[in-house]
Amino acid sequence: MAELVAVIASTHHPFYYRASTATGEDRPPFADEWVRKVEAFRETLTRARPDVLVMVGSDHFHQLWLDNMPQFLIGKAPFYDANYYNEEREFGLPRMLMKGQEDLSGYLLREGLDAGFDLAFSNELRIDHSITCPIITLRPENDLPIVPVYTNIFAPPLPQPKRFVQLGRTIRELVESWPSDQRVAVIGTGHLSLELGGPRQFGPHGPDPEFDRKAVEWISGGDIEKCLGEVSLESLHLPGNATHGFMDFMLMMGVAGAGQKADYVDTYDLFHTMEAYFTWYPDGGNS
Repeated sequence: MAELVAVIASTHHPFYYRASTATGEDRPPFADEWVRKVEAFRETLTRARPDVLVMVGSDHFHQLWLDNMPQFLIGKAPFYDANYYNEEREFGLPRMLMKGQEDLSGYLLREGLDAGFDLAFSNELRIDHSITCPIITLRPENDLPIVPVYTNIFAPPLPQPKRFVQLGRTIRELVESWPSDQRVAVIGTGHLSLELGGPRQFGPHGPDPEFDRKAVEWISGGDIEKCLGEVSLESLHLPGNATHGFMDFMLMMGVAGAGQKADYVDTYDLFHTMEAYFTWYPDGGNS
């Protein structure tokens, strides 16, 4: 059976690529420390020696729109194009091409349906920065095949937070039952408190530092029950109008397992958001 060698959760700030590659007067003052933190975080994936990456993210109204909005979708293509023009224009993100792992995609889709998730799929999925940014930060060589898993965190009605946790648990079960000798890392990206287009978008820190503090505690300590006890679709509006992306972090807590403390935790307080990085090793990092 396949081996789950790492579970990784991170933010996916689209400005990292431009900030990290800028030079001279164009390089922002926070770039060097950000790069240092990302490179340390990258090593947590490198040491796991994965063969394939399951990538959990959310389409930012690029391919999926209100005329067709699945709650959970699996990409099952041989290759994936990225990024979109507005991401190139606004953030300087490069055009990318990623290889798919069709066998694992098909397995997750078939077995996921049988496990009670009515999953959508796409053979022609084009992916955006929720998946390409963690590739840039964690695996810039872009040399591993991926299985994209998209969640709906933008267009109500949204799945309940507990459903994200349940899907995370199911993804882990299915990865570990996949009849393969491949080493699999599951990487999911969301965010903490976040405001987009509102009065709290740009400030000295994220829009709700107290929520960020509690969220980091929940994730790093694997405290799923406490998190579910305080987080609801309604409450997620309060820390910032785009904070529902935190449910992708909850999904990754489901993959890691209840009560599982993260083996690696780091944060970086940028001018309008708290960046956060977590890694779990299911076998203690000994494989």
